[in-house]
Amino acid sequence: MVKNSMVAMILAGGRGTRLNELTEKVAKPAVSFGGKYRIIDYPLSNCANSGINVVGVLTQYESIFLNSYVAQDQRWGLDGRDSGIYVLPPREKNEGFGLYLGTADAITQNIDFIDQMNPQHVLILSGDHIYKMDYSKMLDCHLETKAQATIAVLEVPIEEASRFGIMNVDKNDVIVEFEEKPEKPKSNLASMGIYIFDWPILRKSLIADKKDKNSHHDFGKDIIPGYLNSNKKLQAYRFKGYWKDVGTINSLWEANMDLLNRDSGIDVMDSNWKIFTEDTTLPPHTIGPKAKVKESLLNQGSFIYGEVESSVIFQNVVIEEGASVKDSVISGNVVIKKGAVVKNAIVMESCILTEEKTYGSKSKKNIALITPEDQGVSINE
Repeated sequence: MVKNSMVAMILAGGRGTRLNELTEKVAKPAVSFGGKYRIIDYPLSNCANSGINVVGVLTQYESIFLNSYVAQDQRWGLDGRDSGIYVLPPREKNEGFGLYLGTADAITQNIDFIDQMNPQHVLILSGDHIYKMDYSKMLDCHLETKAQATIAVLEVPIEEASRFGIMNVDKNDVIVEFEEKPEKPKSNLASMGIYIFDWPILRKSLIADKKDKNSHHDFGKDIIPGYLNSNKKLQAYRFKGYWKDVGTINSLWEANMDLLNRDSGIDVMDSNWKIFTEDTTLPPHTIGPKAKVKESLLNQGSFIYGEVESSVIFQNVVIEEGASVKDSVISGNVVIKKGAVVKNAIVMESCILTEEKTYGSKSKKNIALITPEDQGVSINE
């Protein structure tokens, strides 16, 4: 049995209902992002860059595409002899078939997988956040403080703290209290949903949680409070970099726009912490003689003949002469016809914008999602 210091388990089964039509057929972690990536590329790349060789990806909702995507572990350099990405959907067992009932239950149902890997520590991650993080530094903190669990936290504006799970800590950043979305928060340390646990202790807690009929089988609602109630040591690990939950159309758009700012902390050009993804075999993008492009990301296979400003353009996009795109995200295989204007919008994949009108929103506070069902939009077959 191979001994691993730490294995990662990525919770990637979420529906992402607030992303509307973007997640009708794919799970939230599989949603496209940043011109060429998928959201799940970020935690997977973080694992690879942090030296974590074994990653389990727990999928559930609309998982066919996501399962096949993450199974190509060579994309992240995790295809070596003692490494790999393991797709872990719910499965039938002796006691029957059951879906994952919560974040903790998803790990509980895969205790046998983790036992097979024989780790000292388990890293629990969400598959739908955008950030760059060296998990080895978080593990160093966990070991140095001799904690039984370590939780990554981020300082947020105090007026926004009621939207998050809040960690109250002592002078040594030992967690003394956890409040789930408190009306009157006592601190601004928000949980990032990133946990490191000593595996033997977590294993016992998960087995006990499984037997508790009143449990939600959730880390935030049950496991973390259970650790506190039993006086286990929980350490806060303060993260200083960029982190964003892209759970809404507006936040997804904002994260894409942040890529255009090299000082945002999520620079995709950073060669020291690469984000790995599927590499499409497409020709370079083309910019026509009358095109105007300003402060934008362009991906392979795109043909730009019109005007593009402050936008993210995916692969195989055609923007015709006389068309204009500003402050928008244009997904793959989209055609924007002459006379069409796109502003403050995310355009779904394979749309053709046919009419000489403005698509999108007047305000950046209310980003529009352009779908094939909208007026003046057809499907690019």
